Amino acid sequence: MTTIADKSDYSLFSNAFGYLRQPLDFKPVESDADVVVLGLPFDMAVSGRSGGRMGPGAIRNISTNLVWEEKRWPWDFRLFDHIKVVDAGDLVFDQGDAADFTRRAEDFATAIVKSGKTMLSLGGDHFVTLPLLRAHHKVYGKMALLHFDAHTDTYSHGSEYDHGTMFYTAPKEGLINVEHSVQVGIRTEYTKEGHGFQVIDAGMANEMTADEIVAQIKKRVGGMPLYVTFDIDCLDPAFAPGTGTPVIGGLTSDKALKVIRGLNGLNIVGMDVVEVAPSYDSAEITSLVAATLGLEMLHVWADSQGKIKK
Repeated sequence: MTTIADKSDYSLFSNAFGYLRQPLDFKPVESDADVVVLGLPFDMAVSGRSGGRMGPGAIRNISTNLVWEEKRWPWDFRLFDHIKVVDAGDLVFDQGDAADFTRRAEDFATAIVKSGKTMLSLGGDHFVTLPLLRAHHKVYGKMALLHFDAHTDTYSHGSEYDHGTMFYTAPKEGLINVEHSVQVGIRTEYTKEGHGFQVIDAGMANEMTADEIVAQIKKRVGGMPLYVTFDIDCLDPAFAPGTGTPVIGGLTSDKALKVIRGLNGLNIVGMDVVEVAPSYDSAEITSLVAATLGLEMLHVWADSQGKIKK
């Protein structure tokens, strides 16, 4: 009799609960995992269209399409032969209570990071990155931030719980060093005075090669601990329509994947993919690109951490 644990004989969509079919573990701190995936079904901080709370589930569901390859192209190793990944499910918090979400997200992430594990978080609107940064700071100190987005999210006029203010708040709290941080894909208004971040805007990024973008990122970040956050609206809506605040003129999914792959060698300590709102998606393409970006981040992290024994 074939069991659900017999991976040689499952159908594509059967029993697909965890991200990339990785096992569910609701006590991840006690596990021997290298990486913990956490869903953050929160969208109470949006300024545009809501729906990001459904993002983690949509990303997990479509990720079943990414695990049939023994080796993920163009990598030359089998990722799960070298690292253990568990899916901790979605954060539980009091419905409608942004303050409770923020506390619980920080506490849960703190416990995971302090246990020596790395996190890949799935949003949720982009506000979720702020409590994650607070948690990572407790272990790694001030970090560099690599931020892919159409918006800088450095706006000072928003509320305490606002998906456009996290990277105004984070430097003020000492969580990140803007002098070693880069924002890629920006194509909306922001105040340049006192901004601090290096900005590779969408016009520049679309003219540059992926290698040129990576070279600037690596020069800026150096050897600092690096947190990578990818707002899916960094991509042009042709590649990612399912998001709350789409802006035309963004990056292609191909260029974004090439830039992520080029981060090999950097000291990545945390990662997230956010702002997937599946109710506005078409044929699940936004969820698919988000799931794929997460998988590429895992490959880069494993290779950069020396986990690959060739």
